[in-house]
Amino acid sequence: MKRLAAVALFFALSALAAPSPAQSPSFQESIFPVGQLKPVDSTLAVKVGETAPDFTLPSISGEKVRLSAFRGVKNVVLTFVPAAWTPVCSGQWPGYAIVEDVFDKYDATLIGITVDNIPTLYSWVKQMGGLWFPVASDFWPHGAVAKSYGLLRSDGVSERALVLIDKTGTIRYIDVHDINTRPDLGVLIQEMEKLKK
Repeated sequence: MKRLAAVALFFALSALAAPSPAQSPSFQESIFPVGQLKPVDSTLAVKVGETAPDFTLPSISGEKVRLSAFRGVKNVVLTFVPAAWTPVCSGQWPGYAIVEDVFDKYDATLIGITVDNIPTLYSWVKQMGGLWFPVASDFWPHGAVAKSYGLLRSDGVSERALVLIDKTGTIRYIDVHDINTRPDLGVLIQEMEKLKK
């Protein structure tokens, strides 16, 4: 429990620490101000306890990311974000960069997913200083993966959501989060901790 509190505190304080590439003035000037959005605008199509819908998506590394390739190998956290170059998204993913060891502890990896195309994602991630996890494009067929999970909003972007999938391919936790705020890393860590029991 102390470790959990320490990680949550570290994550919170990291926003106040020395600026990362994602916090640099030139990067911040590139961020599109989306304003306040409807918190949730979709109907979930999956449930905890079900097998996660499989998918294969192109990633910015040039390789395909297939969810079922992690079966029996790693726990997976799908991190859906609405759009590149937007304020909350541009803070959420770099935040995971400083806690890679936490995911290692739970034998888990992240897969970042947005409906943006590969060139847009490539440029955005480069400006953030890179990420340790694969970043995949759900651009075409547009939002097909987000739709299969019930996470595609009426304006064509995905919800801000976390889906924790265990090594058997079973969904263990879903957080369809208020699109205007970042999900609490401490809650996700608690859910990953349950996978060890």
